[in-house]
Amino acid sequence: MDKLIKGTAADGTIRFMAAITTEITTEAIRRHQTSPTISAALGRVMTGTLLLGSSLKEFDRLTVKIECEGAVKGITAEATTDGKVRGYVKNPHIELPPKDNGKFDVSGIIGKGMFYVIRESGFDIGLHREPYVGSVPIVSGEIAEDFAYYLAKSEQIPSAVLLGVLLQNAEPFVKASGGVMIQIMPGANEHIITIIEDTIAHAPHITSVISEGASAEDLVKLALGEIDFSILEERQIKFECNCSFERAVSLISSLGHKEVASMLKEDKGAQMTCGFCSEIYTLDEADLQKMLETSAN
Repeated sequence: MDKLIKGTAADGTIRFMAAITTEITTEAIRRHQTSPTISAALGRVMTGTLLLGSSLKEFDRLTVKIECEGAVKGITAEATTDGKVRGYVKNPHIELPPKDNGKFDVSGIIGKGMFYVIRESGFDIGLHREPYVGSVPIVSGEIAEDFAYYLAKSEQIPSAVLLGVLLQNAEPFVKASGGVMIQIMPGANEHIITIIEDTIAHAPHITSVISEGASAEDLVKLALGEIDFSILEERQIKFECNCSFERAVSLISSLGHKEVASMLKEDKGAQMTCGFCSEIYTLDEADLQKMLETSAN
């Protein structure tokens, strides 16, 4: 089971979040049938969203949205306080040749655009408060750097973000996926910051250590080196969507009596596919007839 941990170091002046997301990325790829480069991009975005959303309070929701000029056109991921994440891409099957070094050309498939973070509170329990929306231009397209840039510019938190997805040719196609986020808080010792920067600069790629069995705690050690740290919380995380047959019925019903009657007459039913998880909901003639009878009352 995938896991996320968070905690502090250096007397609370360093915050960290780390997660292993191999199963989450595997499930997203299975549902969306993404190409290899898109799989790497979606896995990175979902992992980063989980890390950034790890400080959510109960009933909060965090959405990261990339709108871009590259072939993928857009990536969206959403995390909730109970460790659930879901995500999708606009063009799941697009592919680009690998870079000269053999790595996925994630930045090429994203291109220029905007990086949005949307924080919502109480939405699922009917508290429709105005969401907080922060945005920055995409500076890298490699995603980890874009999370760090957003934190520095929009939330004034200097951060180091490492995200990675390693694929393989046989099922399950994801060999390793995970990430770590280090946040520098006010009052942090400059010497400590220098140590962390040097440690990260010389650290092996996170997917290589995850594929060898590294835990979320090992990822923190990889980033912090000899600096002692305390884990304050750990939680199980998973890919899970909040769509349901009932929600599908509600959405189709909201189209109006005339539209539903047309579906019944012309199509003898209706079908809806959830964009976030690709689950397909099928309504037969009886379902639509019941919908019409309910709306007429």
